[in-house]
Amino acid sequence: MERLRGALDFCIRHQTVLGYSIVSLLTAASEQIFSSVVFKCPCNSGNMLYGSVFLIVPAFILLLLGYMVNARTWRLLTGSCPSEKCRDCNPWGTCARSCQILVPVTARALVAPLTWIAVALLSSSFYICAASGNSLIKDLICKDQGQECQNLLLKIPCDEKLSRNISSEFLSLQAQSQLIGWFLIACIMTVALISTCVSRCCSPVSYLQLKFWKIYSKKEQELFEIKAKQHATNLAEINTNCFFEATDPAPFHTPSNEDWKKISFLYTFNSQEQYYSMIHKYVNTNRGNSAKFEEGCQNPTVLGFVDETHAIDSGF
Repeated sequence: MERLRGALDFCIRHQTVLGYSIVSLLTAASEQIFSSVVFKCPCNSGNMLYGSVFLIVPAFILLLLGYMVNARTWRLLTGSCPSEKCRDCNPWGTCARSCQILVPVTARALVAPLTWIAVALLSSSFYICAASGNSLIKDLICKDQGQECQNLLLKIPCDEKLSRNISSEFLSLQAQSQLIGWFLIACIMTVALISTCVSRCCSPVSYLQLKFWKIYSKKEQELFEIKAKQHATNLAEINTNCFFEATDPAPFHTPSNEDWKKISFLYTFNSQEQYYSMIHKYVNTNRGNSAKFEEGCQNPTVLGFVDETHAIDSGF
């Protein structure tokens, strides 16, 4: 039992890293299935198009899915386009703020597509097919060797032994693919480390306060879920009883549309009046009616978990 509890605690503490690891493993497994079962290079003039499609299109689809499953995407878009709201806002300011939020969203959405491309390059099947039909590769490898060399190059994905009959002055297509794959992985890890360091250096709070903040956000959302389900159940029960019993409902308070909008805003940080969530800010600013409710600047990337925890646990 102690071991199980320890394993659960470990998973909770490292849920972000574990989540990315699972996504990467599933993507890598999917690539292996595609390359071994679905992918069949035509070994003709269509090599370039066929190989490129398998290398790029699945990565693009995974990028779109990454946007779709990210909570902050929908938190940013939901209710952002009513005409009366658009008249009162600065389009340039809104665009800049949206781009600032979309940068970390894009970084998270790129995990799966970059994994696909990196694994595909290491396995080399897609690249060999695409490169064998590329005119630049043909000119480099088959320089001064005539049309026969180019025809043999197109057949390499179907018969690797043919590469022995082609000039060996250049790296093989498989070696090229693997070198590009490792270089891509090194670049991804370097950028990830640098961005994480910059994000933490720019954190407006200390390490332990940030840890406390994450605990608070998770607990607040758990309690919000419990209370929301209880409140919705009570309201549904009252309305259902009144319908079947033909009676008038008793007074029952539920948050107004304006109240829901206020706690649904993206979190903004203010070092002078620090709140740990929009609900915290709403409660301590006279139900959002105080001028302090509008104060604050866009939260740094390191505090993006405030919105993400709320929406992810809600299933959005």
